[in-house]
Amino acid sequence: MKEAVYIGGGPARVPDLEELVGRVALGDEKAFAGLYDAVASKVLGVARAVLRDHAQSEEVAQEVLVEVWRTAPGFSAERGTAVNWILTLAHRRAVDRVRSVERAALRDHKAALLDRTPEYDEVSEQVEARLEHEQVRRCLRTLTEIQRQAVTLAYYRGLTYRQVAEALKLPLGTAKTRLRDGLIRMRDCLGVTA
Repeated sequence: MKEAVYIGGGPARVPDLEELVGRVALGDEKAFAGLYDAVASKVLGVARAVLRDHAQSEEVAQEVLVEVWRTAPGFSAERGTAVNWILTLAHRRAVDRVRSVERAALRDHKAALLDRTPEYDEVSEQVEARLEHEQVRRCLRTLTEIQRQAVTLAYYRGLTYRQVAEALKLPLGTAKTRLRDGLIRMRDCLGVTA
């Protein structure tokens, strides 16, 4: 342990992190407790700076400290200080968590899009409408001339019975009969059940 001097007090012992990591590498639980006390708040700070979420930051800090316990034998003082090694582990783990959360959100979004059935299929709607229009045109051709004119005036031009009768120069009752007969033939041709 190194000694540090604090203003207003006597010398205090600052743990030598490299020495603690060396002892942790040998399975020394007491050394790990000291290392934990010395770096846990810094690890949590790094995680919180990246994640901005308290609960996830605590999870990442715990994972990092477990990783320090497991991988302490791989630490090499020649490559850097123990605190830098530990904080690098914390930063990498926090970034990995962010990426994992983003990928999960993207997967969920894609899955939701695949599961969603479109409320409106424009292409099939257009095809169905064209087929229906063609069938109506075909059925209109099966009507007599006067029936076709009566149906066309009433349903495509929006004329009343009286206006249809006037346009076709027919008595009102005859216009109604022609229109009714034409609609019955259309219904039968289109296969519509009453």
